[in-house]
This record gives sequence, structure tokens and C-alpha cells, in this order.
Amino acid sequence: MPAAPLRTFHYIRSWLAGRDDLVSGELVLDRDGTEVPATLLMPREGGRPLPAWVVLHGITRPGREHAQLVRFTRALAAAGSAVLVPEVPEWRELDLAPGLTLPTVLSSVHALERHERVDPKRLGLVGFSFGSPQALAASAHPDVRGRLAGVVGFGGYCDLERTILFQLTGEHEWEGRTHHLRPDPYGRWIVAANYLTAVPGMEDAHDVAGGLRRLAALAGDLGVMSWDGRLDPVKEEIRARFGPGRHREVFDLFAPPSEHGWESDVGVEVLAMGHELAAAARRVDPAVEPGPLLRETPGPVHLLHGLRDHLIPFTEMYRLESMLPAAAECRSMVTPLFGHSSRDPFPGLWGGARESVRFVRALSRLLGVV
Repeated sequence: MPAAPLRTFHYIRSWLAGRDDLVSGELVLDRDGTEVPATLLMPREGGRPLPAWVVLHGITRPGREHAQLVRFTRALAAAGSAVLVPEVPEWRELDLAPGLTLPTVLSSVHALERHERVDPKRLGLVGFSFGSPQALAASAHPDVRGRLAGVVGFGGYCDLERTILFQLTGEHEWEGRTHHLRPDPYGRWIVAANYLTAVPGMEDAHDVAGGLRRLAALAGDLGVMSWDGRLDPVKEEIRARFGPGRHREVFDLFAPPSEHGWESDVGVEVLAMGHELAAAARRVDPAVEPGPLLRETPGPVHLLHGLRDHLIPFTEMYRLESMLPAAAECRSMVTPLFGHSSRDPFPGLWGGARESVRFVRALSRLLGVV
């Protein structure tokens, strides 16, 4: 395989210029009896067996076809690896279903281990967003442990409650220092769409949960920021169906008009909703809280997070790192070069020469995992 600097060069060239010579194919994976599609990318030229990556997408409508994910996976393959991107159809439908991570990873690893061009002893796992902490937790499972050379997480969360509170208030904290950033409402819409009806007193709020799911899906389908004013007419249409009362008030809490100042949203009711929503999520899906599952992550682990990430704050990366065992040999980086938002630049050589050099070094270490 090419040395790390050469692999890094090929990655960057593909990312910036779209130059690659890849073979792309479609596979069907058996996920515990359910057939799911996957994309397999690899360099066109043959030769010695390739290292390989499994890449998990997040809770997003485009799924494995997300433009930035496609760009990343093609660059990763151009660096000299096979890259398998399994579809999680339920995640594309915006269902927070952590129980699907392990069977998805197992079916993907099994497919790569059997592939004639892949070195089965050089497999890595990458997770984006919701898929990031899920990948870390899955790597510790007895059926996966020992079959991976390492795990990489982009933009993941650790503490569900803190993440939800940030999505409602724009506040996040680490080691006594509080930070403020406008939160992307997409995150709170997704969580409420999945768990609002499990909050005591909100068992009948299927209309609110459904309305928030519709907004999140629309933002994803249109490829716009969730605070975009183009969603306001849909908000008004959904809101009008409730009539005066508790359901309208709760909907307004999660989906106010785009011009509404998020700084004024912090209040007793907002904080109470954040705590209750997190508790409901943990009751319904305990594995949605990744923290307790991270103590056995074998590593090596590489974590990267955007400094101005409007969906999941960068302080969650520090929490993920703090939960990992010392044996995981975690390397982490917070950078202004990318984030969840399509308006924020993704990994690349801009945002200042110094930051670019830092990122290239982190990228070289990451590519060296397999």
C-alpha cells in the first residue's frame, strides 16, 4: 500500500478536485434476515489486498447518497482503500434506531472479509453524527471486537441530555466554560419526532411528533438549513391544524418561525422539556445513550468535530473521549474546517494555513488506521 503521505495526497486530491479512478458497485447485505443495499468503492487497479472501511451515515434523508458523504467516501477509496457504505433505511426515515447498528456493522464486516480484493485483517469503521457513537459502541461488542483495526467518529455525541438541551437552548459546556451557538432545529425535531409521545402527559401528541418529522424530512429533501424561512409556510400549515391548546404550544416550542430569536428560548418550560425528552428516549431506546457502552471500546479511536457545529456541539467530542478507556489510544481534533451544516466547509485545505496543516496531520493518522 502507498505510504501515509501518498495516501493523504490522493485523498486530498480527490476531495478537492474530484479526481479518482474507482470501481463502484452495489451489494445487498443480509442484516439479520433483512436485505439492505450498500455501495462498495475501491481503486480500479488490482494488486495486493486492500485495507477497507465500513462507513455509517447518520440520521439523514439522503442516507448513503448524502453529497458530502459521497465525496468523503470517494476520497477515502482514492487513498487506496475499499469502502463499503451500508444503507440503514430506518435512519433515512429519521427513526433513531440504535439497535440496527450492530447487525449493520456485522453484515458489512462479513461482506468485506469474504471479498477477494480485501485484506480481512485491515478493516476500519467510520461513523458520522448519530452513527459516530454507535460505531464506537459496536466496536466493543464481542462479535465485532478483534475484527477491526480501529474506529473513526465524525461529529458524534456522548451525553444525550446535554445534546438535547443544546438543541433547544444553544448552550453547551465543558469543564466549567459555557459556550453559545445558534442550534440547528433539525436535531430537536428528530428527537421529538421519535420520543415526544413517550414524555408523560404527551402520549397523545402524535400530531405534534408527526408535524416535526415532516419538517425534518422536508429540510432534508430540500437540502436547506432547518432554520430556513422557506419552511415557515409549512410550519404555519401544521400549526393551524392543532388549534389553541397544549399541542400548539409544544409545537411552537420546537418549531417557532425562522425569525424568532433562539437566544430568548431558554426558560423553565424549555429546560423541563429537554430533561423529560432525554428521559423518555432512554426509556424507549437505552442504547441511544452511548456513554455506558464506550468503556470497552478497544481502539485505536480517532475523533473529529467541527468547532461551530450547529447540530451537535464540539464539547460532546470531549465527553466521548473522556468515556473511552486509556487502551483505546484516542486521538481527537476540533476544527473550524467542517461541521454538520452544509454551509460549513467539510474537511479540506481552507480556513487558514495553520488549521489546514493540523487537519492534514490528523487525516494522515486517520488513514493509517488500516
